Amino acid sequence: MLLPHRHRPPPRRGGSHRHRAVRRVAGLATWLAGCLLLLLLFALVVVQAVLYSTSYSARSRCRHEEGSSRQVLARAAPPRITIFSVPWPPPEGSPARQELAVRSWLALPGNVSVVLLGASPTAAALAARLGRRVTVEAAVDSAFTGTPFFHSMVARAQAASDSDICVLVDAEIVLLPEFVSALTRLSKVDRDWFLVAMSRNITNFHYQLVGNGSHWIQKDSEEASFIKGIPADRRVAQSSDRGIIMAWNNPGNPLHAGVLPCFLYGRGVHNSWLANEVLSSEMRLVFDASGLVLGLHPEGFALMHDMSLGKNDSLPVRSWEYSANRHLAAVYGSYCYQLPRRDSTSSLYNMIKYSEGYMLSKVDELTLSNFVTGKEDKVHGEEGNLLRKEDICLSAHDHSYTSETSAPVDLPYSLGILLELVADKNRSVVLGVAGASYRDMLMSWVCRLRHLGVTNFIVCALDHDTYEFSVLQGLPVFRDPLSPKNVSFDDCHFGTNCFQQVTKVKSRIVLEILKLGYNVLLSDVDVYWFHNPMPYLYSLGPATFVAQSDEFNETGLSEQPSFYDVLCGKDGTNRIGDNKCLEPNTNMTVVFLNRDLFPNGAYKDLWNNHDVHSICKELGCFILHNNWINGRKKKLWRQMSSGLWDYDPISRLCLQDWSDKSRFRMFEGVDS
Repeated sequence: MLLPHRHRPPPRRGGSHRHRAVRRVAGLATWLAGCLLLLLLFALVVVQAVLYSTSYSARSRCRHEEGSSRQVLARAAPPRITIFSVPWPPPEGSPARQELAVRSWLALPGNVSVVLLGASPTAAALAARLGRRVTVEAAVDSAFTGTPFFHSMVARAQAASDSDICVLVDAEIVLLPEFVSALTRLSKVDRDWFLVAMSRNITNFHYQLVGNGSHWIQKDSEEASFIKGIPADRRVAQSSDRGIIMAWNNPGNPLHAGVLPCFLYGRGVHNSWLANEVLSSEMRLVFDASGLVLGLHPEGFALMHDMSLGKNDSLPVRSWEYSANRHLAAVYGSYCYQLPRRDSTSSLYNMIKYSEGYMLSKVDELTLSNFVTGKEDKVHGEEGNLLRKEDICLSAHDHSYTSETSAPVDLPYSLGILLELVADKNRSVVLGVAGASYRDMLMSWVCRLRHLGVTNFIVCALDHDTYEFSVLQGLPVFRDPLSPKNVSFDDCHFGTNCFQQVTKVKSRIVLEILKLGYNVLLSDVDVYWFHNPMPYLYSLGPATFVAQSDEFNETGLSEQPSFYDVLCGKDGTNRIGDNKCLEPNTNMTVVFLNRDLFPNGAYKDLWNNHDVHSICKELGCFILHNNWINGRKKKLWRQMSSGLWDYDPISRLCLQDWSDKSRFRMFEGVDS
């Protein structure tokens, strides 16, 4: 040890020169040893720092380099997950299996909530039994058979702004804790992504939830081991498409380019079509997790083709719903067409489980698992036959069905059966009549009736295109074989020859429905319904013919002449007071409705009021007719700009409380 000079001991006076030399050499050696030790310590610190830096860089590249073939995702806190599903009523669904499935979702770790879609009593009863984490969203579009529309379900999920991740899954699939683990890993990916996986079939489901539904055990009370207990080749691949599990982050951001067609949920193709379209659009990273055990179905999905029943549980739905989905898959999107890719970078990864977590293995060829969209994918065909994807897509290149002589889908119901399906308990129906020029107006009218809970309506299509459109929109529609073939698209307003032909069709169809023993309310599709007028009309008594007054103002007598002459006699000889007539041959009472409650398009200039909705609310209007205006475009603009519009013609969805309605005031202030 070297000491400062002033602290060194004084030199010894005695001692030889040799001893002093030895002491100097020993001191030098000690000093050199100390320096060497310091150098070694410094070198060790440097080496450790370099090794740490190299290791950290390697780990960072492994975890964050997007172009690598493998990617390890770090652990993260569980994200907010909302699971959306549609419970199926018996016999198509099993209440016991559905309750087991929803309980398994609530048992998942983390922040998980459940939204049951549809207005069926099955959904309401299930939510009531399972507590506040399960809610019901009834505002989902459905066909007249009660089958919900897949594009409406996806739109509702996309509107879930309070969720980090949305999940769409069949109501009978049991989700396992591994599902949340996988989603938690993916939540660290800083890109929009989409996960698709196949559930597994399990014949003997010997598991049960314990601990207030918090974890699974086997029947022997041992902890459940789903990874070891489920064979890898037991994926659900049935034709109903119901075995696919889908999840995505950032709801609100587009899933794919283009429009999602109006597929009927549970009728095949729709899940596969969407997964394929997300992959082809390359707007999101796609993770194929079909190799993981994320969900189970306690029994194989039954073919429900012949078991599905209509609204009155006596008439089969048959195959038209499956045919509609096949047609839409064939003509929309890239399901049947190989689109050119924008770049050479694949957006598809296989998600693989390994001992320390998950690996993402990039897939160069944009092809999902055969169990999702590959060659083994099948859907229902006519009379329950199974069709491969190639068979579906073959029809995309066969244009014969677009001719006037044959349609890709047809309702297998006569007018009499349709009336039996839709009529209310009083044997009453609401009739709408529309041609191609008023398809959007027809759908806004239909959406408004749905919002009011009016389901006893029926549609007469004046042409083939309107019939096909209505079938794909799930409407109870029939084609009038005697309709004129030359209905004008833009010039069919009051007084024209076209208008007169359409009016005769309406009168003839009303008479036909009356002869079949039903009450009928004819409503033009340009009539906006504020409230359901049926209870008020019933109060007027039996054997009553009611009609909206079409008088221009409060004092004029300009009813439509032909109707007025027939109902009230020439020059009004059968008129009683200001609003009634009595037809002498049949003793039928004719009532002209109160114009405050049933105003026409000219009455009090309501349509030109800035807030027509508020004014009509003050008057107590049941309806408001969008007439006394010439030109289809002007009529559309007037109704859209007023806010009395309930349909999005781009997405082909009814506008809901969770929809963006602002764009339908785009015509406000435009000089039409």
